[in-house]
Amino acid sequence: QIVLVSGHLDSWDVGQGAMDDGGGAFISWEALSLIKDLGLRPKRTLRLVLWTAEEQGGVGAKQYYQLHKENISNFDIVMESDEGTFNPSGLGFTGSDKARDIVKQIMALLQSINVTDVYDYADGTDIDYWMQDGVPGASLRDDLSKYFWFHHSQGDTMTVQDPKQMNLCAAVWTVVSYVIADLEEMLPR
Repeated sequence: QIVLVSGHLDSWDVGQGAMDDGGGAFISWEALSLIKDLGLRPKRTLRLVLWTAEEQGGVGAKQYYQLHKENISNFDIVMESDEGTFNPSGLGFTGSDKARDIVKQIMALLQSINVTDVYDYADGTDIDYWMQDGVPGASLRDDLSKYFWFHHSQGDTMTVQDPKQMNLCAAVWTVVSYVIADLEEMLPR
């Protein structure tokens, strides 16, 4: 059984892609690194996917889905960060009402950093195939007030990234992915 965390590596052709979507790739990598460094071993496999060709129509995600859809019942949740890694506010979530209730309980664990909201739907080109087939999905939600200042522009460089905000995003990704991977049962479909 698999909990998938992800971001994509490709960038738009005019910028470095540090925010879109280097930040999402980084926090996904960091989540698994933190879990490993803490010596935690969840019940389910945590899988990191760094998608390619998202900007060219989701080619990498489609290929991955085609290769793994026969095992779709083993995918507990698919998570994608693709809206920058600014100050986080919560998760977008797509799934059953019972699964949403569980995710709300998990998000309550993040009260100390004030990141507890669960929004009505998850979005992400790279996880859409899975969610359309009933796999629960989550996407990081954060402060988008500056996102379009840099999105698909020459300004999308490492100077956009704030280490403190990225650490908060990585904390959200770490807690959510680990707790879901360590639950007794998979999220209800």
